[in-house]
Amino acid sequence: MARRRRTRQKKQRNQAILNFVLAGLAVAIIAFAFFAMQPEPYDELTLCEISDDLPPHTAVIIDKTDEYSEQQADLIAAVIRRTRNRLEIGERFTLFELDQDGQFDPRGRFSLCNPGRGDQVNALFRNPAQIEERFNEKFNQPLESLLEDLVEPKEAPNSPVLEALARLGQTDAFSSRAPERRIVIISDMLQNSDVFTIYGGGGVLPENMPDAIGVADTVMRRFGDSLNGVELEIRLIPRSRYVDMQRGPLKDYWDEVFDELGVDVTWRDL
Repeated sequence: MARRRRTRQKKQRNQAILNFVLAGLAVAIIAFAFFAMQPEPYDELTLCEISDDLPPHTAVIIDKTDEYSEQQADLIAAVIRRTRNRLEIGERFTLFELDQDGQFDPRGRFSLCNPGRGDQVNALFRNPAQIEERFNEKFNQPLESLLEDLVEPKEAPNSPVLEALARLGQTDAFSSRAPERRIVIISDMLQNSDVFTIYGGGGVLPENMPDAIGVADTVMRRFGDSLNGVELEIRLIPRSRYVDMQRGPLKDYWDEVFDELGVDVTWRDL
């Protein structure tokens, strides 16, 4: 009888020790998870994580070197908002308008990292309402305030689309150090610069168009390998006089140029 009582007491002590160990382990796991789920420190100006590594980067370029309709302007704004909605937490989002010199107008520039939305965070460790408020105040509202001006067209004599893309690839934030680089360009893709021009053929490709390989070589000499590995989505603005060329021979020509430059390209109508 005494032996059974000692055995039972020993089992109880062992169970108590086991419960204590399990409780301590649970506390340690919860504490580790709490600290692991805390956001990394971020830059107040860019909302990007403070790190030596660049974040993934999506850039939207609006080609404002030609006119477009009010309906097309609404579609452009919708494309920008859909692109914003696909961003991962911490991904950088840059918005540019392209001028006639192939430069990006700094007045229209928006370049911030997505701080995340309330439904993208774990409610056990972060406050979704506060996260959503920060997203709207610091990221979404500044973006929306730019859209009205950005979709106002500004007709220009030149349209250096290719040079603008290559120049973007040279910038620090969009360099090849960024792990994922994606460009969405909203354009009619009617290139008009000293690299090549689609004009002069009366609505078809001119006979004196340089070969695509030569165009890619020119870009490489001027801008280096800046576009290699970029994922490019072209949102095509159709032009009534050129629409057959845009969707046929010109598309094929661009595809060959981009293939030579190492760009993975997809086409979609606006």
